[in-house]
This record gives sequence, structure tokens and C-alpha cells, in this order.
Amino acid sequence: MAAADAASAELVIGWCIFGLLLLAILVFCWVYVRKYQSQRESEVVSTITAIFSLAIALITSALLPVDIFLVSYMKNQNGTFKDWANANVSRQIEDTVLYGYYTLYSVILFCVFFWIPFVYFYYEEKDDDDTNKCTQIKTAFKYTLGFAVICALLLLVGAFVPLNLPSNKNSTEWEKVKFLFEELGSSHGLAALSFSISSLTLIGMLAAITYTAYGMSALPLNLIKGRRSATYERLENTEDIEEVEQHIQTIKSKSKDGRPLPARDKRALKQFEERLRTLRKRERHLEFIENSWWTKFCGVLRPLKIIWGVFFILVALLFVISLFLSNLDKALHSAGIDSGFIIFGANLSNPLNMLLPVLQTVFPLDYILITIIIMYFIFTSMAGIRNIGIWFFWIRLYKIRRGRTRPQALLFLCMILLLIVLHTSYMIYSLAPQYVMYGSQNYLIESNITSDSRKGNSTFSVPKRCDANAPEDQCIVTRTYLFLHKFWFFSAAYYFGNWAFLGVFLIGLIVSCCKGKKSVIEGVDEDSDLSDDEPPAYSV
Repeated sequence: MAAADAASAELVIGWCIFGLLLLAILVFCWVYVRKYQSQRESEVVSTITAIFSLAIALITSALLPVDIFLVSYMKNQNGTFKDWANANVSRQIEDTVLYGYYTLYSVILFCVFFWIPFVYFYYEEKDDDDTNKCTQIKTAFKYTLGFAVICALLLLVGAFVPLNLPSNKNSTEWEKVKFLFEELGSSHGLAALSFSISSLTLIGMLAAITYTAYGMSALPLNLIKGRRSATYERLENTEDIEEVEQHIQTIKSKSKDGRPLPARDKRALKQFEERLRTLRKRERHLEFIENSWWTKFCGVLRPLKIIWGVFFILVALLFVISLFLSNLDKALHSAGIDSGFIIFGANLSNPLNMLLPVLQTVFPLDYILITIIIMYFIFTSMAGIRNIGIWFFWIRLYKIRRGRTRPQALLFLCMILLLIVLHTSYMIYSLAPQYVMYGSQNYLIESNITSDSRKGNSTFSVPKRCDANAPEDQCIVTRTYLFLHKFWFFSAAYYFGNWAFLGVFLIGLIVSCCKGKKSVIEGVDEDSDLSDDEPPAYSV
């Protein structure tokens, strides 16, 4: 009775944590979007779209610890199923989680291939003053139709990619087609949705390699180094103003006797005058920051930022070491590229794979750690996007600036984060594959022991941690793993992407170490749309 009450308490606590997590996600998304959106160009539709898409991404990532918790909750630590966890109840729980993924992944497909592109192209057309709303909607819908066609193609390809071949090699073409439809019906559309989501996850992998890997080094080092002093920057700016004014005075002195200036001097004079306007704008912003109470408050918090920076760089090194050992284990002991580098058991232990089973003994520390890991990846991804900006190959499309991000850039930001969060599930699987597959499940194996007193062998069951070699009826695989490894070629691409992730992290670490401190008003020189009387949005 006491054990049942304890189990029920664990279940209630688990769902309460998930409910609080959902509330925290909604609040975080609202604060984050409002923090970065432009105060002058904010639009209700783009704001709601950004908040909704970012919240869906985070809620989807929050489903991973819930999935792991539920499969672990159905079994006792001695390897036996709990009394209530019969075949029907287990199937119901699995189906509930699966339908949850169906719903969230379908919403993600809707956001990526229809809603976000539609809102983006709508506001692109809105920049033209001559167009009316009807024309904007028609044009946006026309461009969005292309994304919808891509989504439909991905679903069709995923639905009919043969994961299993017909047993009869001499079957006719019609029998082969019939087999594909039967396979599609038996999977309930899982293959089609999995293929589409895996395709998006592949794009998310590229975004994670670009932004998350760099953000994991840039975020902690920026916290440790801090920003330049507003007082010293103001002194340097004053010197620059005096130097530019001297150049302007020198050029103007050439025309005191009434002679016209040469074309070369006119161009130089115009450039110096533009530079002087920018420097005076910087002067006003630096004066505002220097006298701000926020600057003084951040100065008091400076030691805390250094501590956080050291903590984040240690966490980054922990992740990198764990990812390297996990990938090395796959390279040495996996079943090969044809299987998607699937590994049977852990031959090389990594720190996270060792830490999670220890935390499992104290509920719910392991689920809290998984949630922290997910949030860490998200925060470092945001830091990477802020530092790098949004690019299309070598063309810089948008910059992410606090209080000055355009609606289109905000939509791009949320779409990139959405794709990165999709890839986060595989990143966590790479860090702790056995834990993501089976959670804390054990199963029973027969063990023989020779007894001297009885002069014979005795057989009894001992619990063993679930792994890929475990019987299917003894260990329940998480629904996350089924989505991640439905197609072996995606798993192989993720494996090579992990090596690229490690390489970009090392490059980013070197670059971040070599870069100097950032200005407290970084970006003002480039902000031609910044009005002279507008106080700067900055972080010290």
C-alpha cells in the first residue's frame, strides 16, 4: 500500500512539474519576444506567431522528459512491471505520448510550412505602400503555397519509403504497391510524419552547428569578459569627435578664399560629417548609459556574471566531452552506417551517461537535469543567433537587437529556434543514448550460481539495465526514440553532424577567446534607423 501511494505521489509530482513547466514556457516566450521586437515596428500578428511557434518548440522539447518518465514509471527497480502496468495500460500510455507527438509535430509542420511563411511574406509585401491588404494576402498565399507543396512531398516520400521489403521476392509490381499501402496503414502515418520531422531536424542540425556550437563558447566567455566601460568609451569617443572636427575644419579652410572645393575634398567632407553625426549620437547614448541606474546595478552583479560564465563554460566542456566519447563509441562499436550507427549498449562511458543513473535514485533529479540541458541548448542557441545574426550564405539578412528586431527577423529567429529544438532531442540522445531509449528501466535475466551447501546450481533472476539487447516485451522504448530512428540515413547524417558540431565549437572557442570586449552600445554605428532622441537598448 505504501509503495502504491509513493508511486502515485511520484506520478502527481511529475505531472505538476510538467504543468509548471508549461506555464514557465509561456511566460518565457512572451518576455523573450517582447524583449527583442522593435518598439516602432511591432505587429500583433507577428508577435503572436513568434510567441506561439517558440512555445510549441519548447513544449515539444518538454515532452522528452515526460516520455522518459512514463516508460520508467511503469517498471519497478527490480525489473518487474508494476501491478497496474499490464499490456493494455502500457499500450494506452504509449499511445497517449505518441498522440502527443503527433499533435505537436503536426503543429510544427503547420508553423514551418504554412503559418510562419505566410506571416513573413505578408509583412514583406506590407513594406510596399502601394499594395492593399487583399493584394498582400494573395501574394503571401502564393509564396506560401510553395512551402505547402514541399511539406506534401515530404509526407508522401516518408509515407512510401519502404522500411521493410516484401518477403516474397517474386511478387508482382501490384503486390509491391499493395505492400506499401498495408505498411502505411499499419504504421498509422508514423513513417510519413517521422520523415517530415526528420527532414526538419536535419535542417535544425545545420542551424545547431552554426549557432548553438558557437553560442556554447560565446555566451560564457562574454559573461566572463563583460563589456567595455562606458566612461572609457566616452573618453575615446570625445577624442574621435575632436579629431574628426579638426579634419572638417582643415578641409573647409581650403575654401575660405572663395575657391570651390575639389570633388575629392567634397567626398571626404561628406564622409567626415556623416562620421561626426554618428559619433555625436554615440556620445548621447554613452552619456545615457553612464548615468543610468541599470549600469550601476550591473556593476554590482559583475562577480555573479563571472561565476555564471565559469559555470557555463564547464557545462559546455562537459557536453563536448560526453558528445565526443559517445560519437567515438559509435565509431568503434556501432553496427555501421547502414544501421544509422546504432549501438548496442554503452562500451565507452561518458560523464552524462554516468551521472543520469545516479540521479535516478532521487526523484525527480534526472528529469530536472534533462530539462536544464534542453534549456541550456536553447539559451546558447539564442546567444549564437544574437552574435552571428541571420545569414543566407554570405548575405546578412537580419540582425537580432534588443528592442529593435523587425517582425520578419523575429519570425526567422523563432523558426530557427524551432528547428534547433527539434534537433535537441537527438543531441540529448547522443549524450545519453541508453537513458533516452529506456529511462531507468531494468529487466530480469536468469543467473546461475553454484552453491556448495546444496552441491548444485541454483537459478534466480537478477535485474539488469535495459539496453538494445533487451527483449522487446521486457523493455519499453520511448516514443522519442522511434521518431528519431525511423530512417537509418537520418541517423547517419546526425552522427556526422555531431563531429561537425564539435569542430565548430572548438573554432568558436578560439574566436571567442581572441575577440575583445564588446561595446556597451554595440551596433549603434550601424543602426541608421536609430533616432537621435531614442534611448538605446543595451546590456552591460
